[in-house]
This record gives sequence, C-alpha cells and structure tokens, in this order.
Amino acid sequence: MNKEQFIEKFANAIHEGNAAIFAGAGTSVSAGFVNWKELVRPFSEEINLDVEKETDLISVTQYYINSKQNRGPINQAIVNQFSSQEAETYVMNLLTRLPISTYWTTNYDIVIEKGLENNNRRADVKRKETNLTYSIPDRDAVVYKMHGDVFLPEEAVISKDDYARYNDEHSLFVTALRGDLVSKNFLFVGFSFEDPNLDFILGKLHVLLGDNQREHFCIQKKVSRSDFNAPGKSEEDINNEYNYALTKQNLKINDLKRYGIETVLVEDFSELPQLILKIEKEYLKNTIFISGSISEFNTTWSQENVNQYCYKLSNFLVSKDYKIISGFGLGIGSSIINGALDKIYKSKYRHVNEHLSLFPFPQYENGEKTLAERWTENRKEMINSAGVCIFIFGNKIDTNGNVVDAAGMLEEFSIAKEAGKVIIPIASTGFTAKRIFEEMKNSKQYSYLDQYWEILEKENDWKEVFSSIDKIIRGAQLWR
Repeated sequence: MNKEQFIEKFANAIHEGNAAIFAGAGTSVSAGFVNWKELVRPFSEEINLDVEKETDLISVTQYYINSKQNRGPINQAIVNQFSSQEAETYVMNLLTRLPISTYWTTNYDIVIEKGLENNNRRADVKRKETNLTYSIPDRDAVVYKMHGDVFLPEEAVISKDDYARYNDEHSLFVTALRGDLVSKNFLFVGFSFEDPNLDFILGKLHVLLGDNQREHFCIQKKVSRSDFNAPGKSEEDINNEYNYALTKQNLKINDLKRYGIETVLVEDFSELPQLILKIEKEYLKNTIFISGSISEFNTTWSQENVNQYCYKLSNFLVSKDYKIISGFGLGIGSSIINGALDKIYKSKYRHVNEHLSLFPFPQYENGEKTLAERWTENRKEMINSAGVCIFIFGNKIDTNGNVVDAAGMLEEFSIAKEAGKVIIPIASTGFTAKRIFEEMKNSKQYSYLDQYWEILEKENDWKEVFSSIDKIIRGAQLWR
C-alpha cells in the first residue's frame, strides 16, 4: 500500500473513532531501552550460547531458567532495563497525541504511558487480567500490556513456558485483543510479527472470518542493499544476502495480507515521525477553528448581517461534515454555535461532539497564571485541535473608546502561522480579517489561496465564499 492511501485510510479511521495502535519493541529503542536480543545476551552467555547465532530468543530464556531453576535474575534484568521514569520517544509522543483511545503493546516499558502523560491524556493501564474488570474515571485511552509490565516483572511473558500457558492464563487479554482486531483498524508500529501469541490470535481470526476482516496497517523498513554492506564482504555475498532478504520481505508482506494487514514501506524509520504528522494533518483537516470578534458594527456589517453571516458559515461547514471549534468570540460566538447546532440537530443525528467543540475563555485568574496567560493557553489548545483556521471580522473598542483591531485575533493568527495551520482570512468581512488577508497575500507564501484571493477579498455572495473555502480545504496539496 502506498503512503498516500495509508494516510487517508488511517486518518479516516481516527475520524470515525475506529483506530488503534499496536506498539512493538521498535517504538522504544530511541528511549534507550535494549531490544530483546540485548536483554537476553548476558543469560545466553551464562549458558554458553552465542546470542548472535540464535533466532529463537524465547527458547534461550527458557534454557536459562531450566539451567538455573530460577527466573529471578531475568525479573531483575527487566526492572533494571525498563524502569526508567524518563522514558519517552518522539514517535510515541506523536502517536499518543492522536485522538486514539486504544493502545496495545508487547513491551514492558512505560513509553506509551509517558507519551499520553506528555499530551495531558489520562491512561487506564491494563497490566494483568484483573485490571480488565474496572475502568479508571475520566480516562482518555486504554493501554493493554499483554506481555506484562516492568512493575510486575515476575508475570512478564518471556519464556517458552510463559507462551505455552498464555492462552489459558491470559484468556481475557486474548478475548479483548480479538474483539479489538474485529472492530478497529490497527496500526502496527515497531513490530516484527514474530510473536507466537499474536500470530495465534491473528490465525484464529483468519479461520473464523476468512476474507471478511478489518483492514489493518503496519509500517516496515524497506530492505536495502546497503543493509548488508560490511568490510571484507564480497559484492557477490552482498547481492546474495540482499536478494534473499528482499524475497523474504515480499513473501512476509503477502502473508500478512491473510490477516487483513497492509504493509507500508519506508526507506528508513527516520521517516516515521513525518508520516505520523501527515496522518494528524489529514485528520485535522476536517476540524476548523473560527476566529473572530466584533464590538463595533457599521452600515455594511450591521449586527443582523453579522449574525446571519456567522450562522450561515457554521451551518454550511457542518453540512459538509466539518467539525467546528469556537472560543465563543465576542459578537459572533452565539451565531456560530446556533448555526452549527441547527444543522447538527436537523441532519447529524444530534451528534454534537462530532461537529462542535467549545473552548470558552476563562474569566478569572487561578492564582498560578495571569488571565492573559490562561487566554494564550486556551488559544493554543483551540488551534492545535484544528487543521484549518478561518478569520472573520475582528474589532474591539479600546479604553479610549476607539475602534481598533482585535489583538486576540492577531495572536491567534500568529499561533496558527507558527503551528503550520491552513489559514483562510475572509477579507470581505473587514477589520482584523482584512489586515491578516493583506499580510498573507503580500507574503506570497500561501500558494493554496492563489486562485481565491479575489473571492476572499471582494465576493459578497456568501454561497460563493463558503464554497471556495470548502474547495481550499479539500485541496490535496495542502495535506500530502
């Protein structure tokens, strides 16, 4: 599957609330954690095995336990290697920033939990079977640690015996994962698909569902000839190893399709952050922040005309399946909200949260931050939750009774620019929106508006303006 198709499909799964993440060991490497081979290495040496020659590391740990009749040193190694409280990775911070509520992992570390914490999201962590019987209040995401957790090393799945007993001792995890694989679209990241438990679960679903499975995705590094370069190695050996690995990868990709898993290949895992950011951007393109305010009206924009314009704008956007974010701007907030609600109640099955999100500005200091600081935080949160920012009107009356540009809108414009949002100023509404329009046009940095400058500046027909906004947002070049 090509990247463009994957981005669109997974972003749509997020939008529909059906997305899930399965994180493998590869997502934790950049946090400084050892991979399984390095974890097992000292134990293999103790029983006179060369870990570099071993492909079945589960058996190695079992041999060690058999030899010592004790798994205590392995438990301690898990604690030593995976207990860092500073554990975090850029990739996981991005993945947990996405509005996804289901995370599965075979890792023992707390990288997922740390990512959720960094994004101000509350995690409900399922470390063992009994955790499945209750839910943490106000949770934002559930993290299923199917192979155990660093804080319960004695229960970590790591040996042949552990795997052999898994389906009996962890049947509730198996059932929960089967259910999620049936009902959600998974993205497998940093996962090798060599885990016997997951292979068993996927196999059972394939037997039950045949070709009628959910579509899932995995990201894999494309085999490269340079992967096999080494001092002293002949060109023939390099070519043979490369061709063998390429053949095996292609066979693996085809095999994963049995389970409904489509593979997305990247040249290098360093591409992963940018790929996730594109998913986020694709998802957010359906969410629009409307920035605006008005205190002083005129003959062109009377209070009635402003109200009607704002009402029609939000009503139109909801009709096109966009979600609106509003800070309840002075003079426009009520009309924006009413326009959206009327369309939601009429044709969107009363699903308010799917189409409207409100961020009212705090009115009092909280003792820790000034009111201005809290307002800035509110603006950043609104804008970060959107992919598109529309600017309309924008004036206020200063302490001397003069009509001036709305400083809050200018701050929102600055935040939106810095965040790389798609910005659409409707200059025909005048005031601050016109000032923002002129700055953007003069900068010549917003090519996605090249066909629409005149419409945004002069068009009086609201239908034409709103239709153009829809076309701008849906322009594929903005998101890919």
